[in-house]
Amino acid sequence: MAAVTEEKVLATNRAAFHNYHISAKYEAGAALTGTEVKSVLEGRIQLKDSYVAVREGEAWLFNAHISPYSHGNRANHDPLRTRKLLLHKREIERLDQAAVAQGMTLVITRVYLKSQKIKFEVGVAKGKKLYDKRETELRRIVDRETRAQLKQRNRQ
Repeated sequence: MAAVTEEKVLATNRAAFHNYHISAKYEAGAALTGTEVKSVLEGRIQLKDSYVAVREGEAWLFNAHISPYSHGNRANHDPLRTRKLLLHKREIERLDQAAVAQGMTLVITRVYLKSQKIKFEVGVAKGKKLYDKRETELRRIVDRETRAQLKQRNRQ
């Protein structure tokens, strides 16, 4: 019998879904220090301006702000340091090809806990135009109003 893996979402990058069309997603681990792990488990991570880049055959996470751990000592981590993402070589090559050849961007879409390990979801993204953002917002408003009308109709 297969064990059910439960995922606890620690942080999501809502700005990425607003600014980009996400086409493919990859799961990656990260080389974090002890105080970074404790801070991420508390949910003290900001992904808004973060991005992923492939440099010399390795994937790196830039501009992800992990707040210093509240009970950390003088050896606390730097909040904006560059962090190495742990992926298979084939996955790194695919991400690099998508970023270079197709003009895509690599962004972190969410951070979650999977079987006691912190995982980062790397999305291959293409930037949205202003009219795409307006269309998405209009669709969200229409869906919200439709749900409200159905809920009102079910009450009567």
